[in-house]
Amino acid sequence: MDFLARATAVVGGTMVAIRRFGAPKVQAVGTAPTIPDAKRQGIMTLKMPTAKGWAPGHVPDTAPGLAVNAFASGLDHPRWIEVLPNGDVLVAESKEQPNPPKTLMDHAAQATMRRARAIGTSANRITLWRDTDGDGVAETREVFLERQNQPFGMALVGDTFYVGNTDGIVAFPYQEGQTTITAAGRRLVTFKPNGHWTRSLIVSPDGASLYAGVGSLSNIGDQGMEVEEGRAAIWRLDLETEQAGIFASGLRNAVGMAWEPSTGTLWTVVNERDGLGDETPPDYLTSVREGGFYGWPYCYWGQTVDDRVPQDPALVARAITPDYALGGHTASLGLCWMPAGTLPGFPDGMVIGQHGSWNRSTLSGYRVIFVPFAGGKPSGPPRDILSGFLSDDEKTAYGRPVGVAIGADGKSLLVADDVGDIIWRVTAA
Repeated sequence: MDFLARATAVVGGTMVAIRRFGAPKVQAVGTAPTIPDAKRQGIMTLKMPTAKGWAPGHVPDTAPGLAVNAFASGLDHPRWIEVLPNGDVLVAESKEQPNPPKTLMDHAAQATMRRARAIGTSANRITLWRDTDGDGVAETREVFLERQNQPFGMALVGDTFYVGNTDGIVAFPYQEGQTTITAAGRRLVTFKPNGHWTRSLIVSPDGASLYAGVGSLSNIGDQGMEVEEGRAAIWRLDLETEQAGIFASGLRNAVGMAWEPSTGTLWTVVNERDGLGDETPPDYLTSVREGGFYGWPYCYWGQTVDDRVPQDPALVARAITPDYALGGHTASLGLCWMPAGTLPGFPDGMVIGQHGSWNRSTLSGYRVIFVPFAGGKPSGPPRDILSGFLSDDEKTAYGRPVGVAIGADGKSLLVADDVGDIIWRVTAA
């Protein structure tokens, strides 16, 4: 495997050098992005920095006026954060567990991902972190829930705690202040595992429904659309009747979700397809309409057809153009609404954790950004909150941000870093 990883790096480096000559100079960002024409890649660009972690005293760079500290450390691939009403912070620790590779490309991709610590044995647990003295650093760690199946999304409604495992939604009894759940869970919804495996969760503002992001199995329906049934979608679960179904579809890999409070609209960040170029198509932030179709796999950014895919003209005609482009292959995963006043100098808007690219000639993402909102819509260019996760030569990743959440004090932002194995806390300087 070490030989394959080295060979992959050599081949990947060659393809990266070739593709940099024609790479776009402007990132496809905003409400009216410039998206280059698609260029099919016979050999996929593979460029992934080696995971290193943070040396003592080394922390991410912050926007002016902000400070950052480690709220919790020593985790095992922390992916997602849920802040409970009593201030306890729950962290889902999980990792992709790859299937046996079938093709040379599978072998190459897995060798690359292992070097980046992106795949391997999953901890399959949720830990609870408590900052008893309010100094911004957790003193207490408890194993809140274990022996799950790649847990990711979490939600609390009343006395029921919900977990988004890769194969479904499970409900557990919960009492306020509880530090460990030992009761058996109850499966409410079953999802197909593997592929894009994360299952994010968010509760509706009225507490009546639970929404779940379920990503596609493949890049562009490579194994046929039958195996993609029920995937590339956001599901809605009625918590009273426990009936579930697809709320919106054509979303290749919708991960983070958040509510825009002035309109009550659901928003999500979506990871778009690979193999068409550095900026083609861009990942995106979009509002989500009930019954809406967003293009995957037939088209992207509205009705731009992907001619690698057998077409469905009726679905292409229905495809909704996303609201806001985030740049190609940024792997925008985390999403939360941040009210004005949470961090100094930042108005109302959305915070996005960009995990970072592995398949473009110049890396993108590897930062936490903010998109301002006004009137219920994005209203300006993105701004960095945290950066510096990547070395200047793009060969080393100190960290990779994923989930984001507002701290219990309403004056801080928590960020999961699955390479640094840290939960960062961002506050006013």
